[in-house]
Amino acid sequence: MILLNPGPVNVSPRVTRALSRGDLCHREPEFSDLLDGVRRKLVAAFAPRGDWEAVPITGSGTLALEAAVSSSVTQGRQMLVVLNGVYGERILEMATVHGIPTVEVRCDWTERPDPAKVAEAIRRHPAVEVVAMVHHETTTGLVNPVREIGEVVRAAGRRLLVDSISGLGGDPIDLGDGSVSICVGVANKCIQGLPGIGFVLATRAELERMGAIAPRSVYMNLPRHHEAHRRRTVPFTAAVQVLYALDEALDELLEETVDGRIRRYRAAAERLRRGFEDLGLRLLLPPASRSNSITSLAMPRGATYAALHDRLKQDGFVVYEGQGRLAAEIFRVANMGALSTDDFDRFLESLRRALGGDAA
Repeated sequence: MILLNPGPVNVSPRVTRALSRGDLCHREPEFSDLLDGVRRKLVAAFAPRGDWEAVPITGSGTLALEAAVSSSVTQGRQMLVVLNGVYGERILEMATVHGIPTVEVRCDWTERPDPAKVAEAIRRHPAVEVVAMVHHETTTGLVNPVREIGEVVRAAGRRLLVDSISGLGGDPIDLGDGSVSICVGVANKCIQGLPGIGFVLATRAELERMGAIAPRSVYMNLPRHHEAHRRRTVPFTAAVQVLYALDEALDELLEETVDGRIRRYRAAAERLRRGFEDLGLRLLLPPASRSNSITSLAMPRGATYAALHDRLKQDGFVVYEGQGRLAAEIFRVANMGALSTDDFDRFLESLRRALGGDAA
C-alpha cells in the first residue's frame, strides 16, 4: 500500500529491519547508548549550530507538542498563538486545557500570517512570554513564515515555539539563526521513521528556564524528561523498538542530508502538481505558499472524498481527506516517505482513471 497521507509514511526496508534488533530493557546501558545516539543525531540533523538539545518522548507528535506547550509558560504569563489551520487551533486547545492564558492572531486558512500583526499583539499584551505557531500547517499544506515571525518575537524579547511536526526534513527551517527557541518534531513523517516517538528540540537556555516553571503534567513535563536524559535514562518506559527504527531513519537522513531530503520532496511535489494540473484539478494554494510534501486539491464537481478514496485504494494508494471547514471541499495528497518517481507516476494514472479521464 502506497501511503499518500501525511503520516504515518512508507518506510524503507532498512528501517523496518531495525525493529528486529532485539528486546532490550530501558534501564540497561545498551538502551542509554541508543538514546544518546538518537539525541545526538537529531541535533546533528536539525540544529547543528548553537546550543541545542533533543528530548525524545514516547508518544505521538501531538504529545511532544503538548509537552512543549504545557512546560514553556510561567504561571501568570501568556501564550500568543498564531492560527491559520487545524493545528494552530490544536495548540490553542492545549494551552487552554492547561490553564495558560492565551492571545490569538488569526488569519484565513489559505493565508500566511503577517509578522507585523504578531509584533502588534505582543506590544498590546506585555504578559505574553511565548509565541507559538505551526511551521507546515498540514490542514492545507501551507508553509508559514517562521523566520520572519521569529525575528519580531526575538526583537520583542520573547521566545518562539514552533510545531514543525510536518515540517522537519521536508521544508527548510533554520534553528541556528536565533529566531526559534523550541521546535517540535516526530519520527513518522518526513524523517521516515515509525509512529511512537515525538521529540522537542530546545536551546539549553530554554530548557533551564522551563526547569523553573511549576509542572502542569506528570508525563508531559519536558524538564523531567530532559533531566533523566542527562543521566542517560528515561523517567518512564520507552518504546524501545520504535526508537531502534528512529535511530536507523536518522542514519538514512544524515546520509541523504536534510537538504537532499528537502530537494527530493520538492521534486516529487512538483512532479505530482504538474500531473494534477494536466488532469484539470485545482490546487488550493498559490505556489509561494505550498509546502514540499502536501498538496491540497479542490474536490472535483460531483465527486466525493469517500468514493475517490475507495477507488484509489483499490489500486493500492491511500490519500487524505480535508479537515475542519474544508472537509467536504478538498482532498490532500502527501509525498512524504520512502517513495519513488514510479510510485507517483502510477498514482497519477490511478487518479486519472478514478476521475474518469479528467476533473472537468
